[in-house]
Amino acid sequence: MTSELQKTVGRRLRERRRELGLSQEAMAEQLGYHRTFLGSVERGERNLTLASVEQLATSLGVPALDLLRD
Repeated sequence: MTSELQKTVGRRLRERRRELGLSQEAMAEQLGYHRTFLGSVERGERNLTLASVEQLATSLGVPALDLLRD
């Protein structure tokens, strides 16, 4: 089951990736994830822990709340 919050995090992550001009593969490599994992996060298919959201935000140089806000 995909929640609205999962979709929001995925959408915000995709927006940030595009702002940085990165492909999924390039961003995944930069963050230390596999491209398929990052793609599933962007599609809202992953139920991330708060620690994971915080780690992603830190790696992207944005506050964690920015990934959670719609």
